[in-house]
Amino acid sequence: MSYSRHIVIIALGAVAIFLYLNLDWKKPHMNPPQPSRAEVSSRPAQAGPPAETVAEPQWEDPGPYHVAYPRKYKYILDHTETCKTVNPFLILLVPVGPKDIEARGAIREMWGKEAVVRGQLIRTVFVLGVPTGADAQQQQEKLRQESLEHHDLIQSDFHDSYHNLTIKTMMMLEWLNTHCTQVSYVMKVDSDVFLNIDRLLTLLLDTGASGQDYMTGLVWWHSPVLRNPFNKFYMPWNVIAESEFPPYPLGFAYIMSLDLVEKILKVSPQIKPIYIEDAYLGMCLKRLGISPTDPIEKELFLVDPRHPLSSCRISRAIAVVTTSVAQMRSYWQRSREPGEKC
Repeated sequence: MSYSRHIVIIALGAVAIFLYLNLDWKKPHMNPPQPSRAEVSSRPAQAGPPAETVAEPQWEDPGPYHVAYPRKYKYILDHTETCKTVNPFLILLVPVGPKDIEARGAIREMWGKEAVVRGQLIRTVFVLGVPTGADAQQQQEKLRQESLEHHDLIQSDFHDSYHNLTIKTMMMLEWLNTHCTQVSYVMKVDSDVFLNIDRLLTLLLDTGASGQDYMTGLVWWHSPVLRNPFNKFYMPWNVIAESEFPPYPLGFAYIMSLDLVEKILKVSPQIKPIYIEDAYLGMCLKRLGISPTDPIEKELFLVDPRHPLSSCRISRAIAVVTTSVAQMRSYWQRSREPGEKC
């Protein structure tokens, strides 16, 4: 076969792949796969209906770029007393995977154990979906025991996967809207993030943070919608026609006033949810006519810093993405040391 024919075949193959990814195929309903952490799974876990009952309607497959929300998801673990017997000033919501036992344990020993800072009540809860895979039942039993011991897990019955982060975020907001009415602020923070609670309270109490329509973090302005079908965050034109996403704070750590929770939930049915959870929140904010607020200092939120950080930078930051639990522990211990850091 000649060199030119090789080139033509390769080019035709690339075009075929692009067209397949770019078309909004309508697939028939099928049972959800057993995904890995990064695979697609946008269906809630459901047991088969008893023989004498009528099967539930078959939901339309949302496709590769959207997620299956809203649905009639249920909370299957919720033993926390947060907002039931105590109303904190600030709630820290940490989305985690079912197997992230080490990260949950480390957070409970570090910034997650902070209960009162500068006279303000703080509570930390972990948000997750249901485990998948061959050992799902064993994982679920371990989670049940962990919930009974620590009373800080909130679990809903969607498949926990990277693709379903938007579902996890929206279920987190639904839980807040149902249970918490007296909270002032909510912070979503990933489990690989070092959190400086003292610096966070300084932002909320001393720097004029607005108590209404307030959302801040590391705000991404003019973020392009990626059109390369081989990119992880590819979005075809028929899903999003705009060339840029509305501004949004990156998902590793952001803060919002409680009033925004209900507003986002009310407007979300007007916007078909995409799987990029932080960009989807930006789309909801745009529909509300609200813009996120840049942090007062760029060093407050560090998503990809050059590690290790100096004690000065640690003391000045609110949230820092770390590379390991050990690194998070090191930063926490150094942040607790007395004396001037800068």
